Amino acid sequence: MNSIVIKNVTIINEGIQKIGDLLIKNGRIEKIAENIQPQAGWKVIEAEGLYLLPGVIDDQVHFREPGLTHKANISSEARAAVAGGTTSFMEMPNTNPPALTQNLLEEKYQIAANSSIANYSFFMGVANDNADEVLRTHDKRKDICGIKIFMGSSTGNMLVDNYVTLNKIFSEAELLIATHCEDERIIKTNKEKYPEANAASFHPLIRDAEACFSSSFSAVQLAKQHNTRLHILHISTARELQLFTNLFPLQDKRITSEVCVHHLHFTADDYTKFGNQIKCNPAIKSSENKTALWEALLDDRLDIIATDHAPHTWEEKQLSYQQAPAGVPLVQHSLLLMLEYMKQGKISIEKLVEKMSHAPAICFQISERGFIREGYYADLVLVDLNDKNKVGKENIHYKCGWSPFEGHEFPAAIKYTFVNGAIAYENGKVNDSVRGMRLRFDR
Repeated sequence: MNSIVIKNVTIINEGIQKIGDLLIKNGRIEKIAENIQPQAGWKVIEAEGLYLLPGVIDDQVHFREPGLTHKANISSEARAAVAGGTTSFMEMPNTNPPALTQNLLEEKYQIAANSSIANYSFFMGVANDNADEVLRTHDKRKDICGIKIFMGSSTGNMLVDNYVTLNKIFSEAELLIATHCEDERIIKTNKEKYPEANAASFHPLIRDAEACFSSSFSAVQLAKQHNTRLHILHISTARELQLFTNLFPLQDKRITSEVCVHHLHFTADDYTKFGNQIKCNPAIKSSENKTALWEALLDDRLDIIATDHAPHTWEEKQLSYQQAPAGVPLVQHSLLLMLEYMKQGKISIEKLVEKMSHAPAICFQISERGFIREGYYADLVLVDLNDKNKVGKENIHYKCGWSPFEGHEFPAAIKYTFVNGAIAYENGKVNDSVRGMRLRFDR
């Protein structure tokens, strides 16, 4: 593998900005110094005025393979990821068939090994009747990101509502448990209250804040009872924030949380413009929730920024509100969106890097990634904060071919994305010859 030196770049890492050079060699960060003299045969990238960040690690995506590949596949969505500066992803088990056995889970890893340009890991799925199979993941704790429980139904109908199963998993699991939390009983009652629901604007009324809080509270209670390592995904309400703390450093927390970019960006007012395009579970809710989520993100009650990238075809999204599937394609534009908020003064670039790169690595105990450190894998993204990126059909890499940001111009641009030291994306072009690696975990 060729050596690459990035010259005169502003490096953002572990709360510090510094200008210097960085050498990539044999897939890793070989050296960081004020001045590295290039040798014959090295590729030199002059990066004065540009910013070098650790690659984004997205801990929640749905890439739809196997079984749902008319929407997306691991290859297409990993391409979109690296085009947006995401170098590693963790993918959910609600595919077809769902990843409910060790063999089915390993089949997904094999697909990724053959086709993913980004680094990858996959969650083991839980059903009401596979607890013993799930607990076999203990033997693979260094090779699997975690266990996923749908404590609320969503795409794929993997709802786990058997208390015996939940109690067994929470009491015996040694791996991190990630949960989707929405209370089905409350959602059912709300559906009966709104029989006339015929537009996406009803979605936050049916899948409301109470449904989210009730389920998240139950998960926290189970985790506290059994001292389980719990990570609650896509927090969307102000009320849920009381369940989390900022009194401990992330590495000492037993209960952690994630917020997704769409819940930080959209509000219920946006259903008028976007309709089913932003229908997702849990629902995008009223503006006071967005305000509270931002406050909790900045004061560290919320630990990670992710996407819950969930593509569906444009035709599926044109169906009636009741029939249209829930989910939004986001992985290509998450970093650009957060850089836009950084330029607005909403979040510092150091905090952005902490929440999108450092925190996922700490939370999941990912080995040798998530930081710009000598010896670590060279998963990096080079961004230009003085350039622009207008989203259009011609530059959307999702297989579904659409984005709620279509027509929007971001005030920053991704110039290079490096995956294990290889240039996976360069000035608008994806390098399809690059292959990511299976993530490993220090457990």
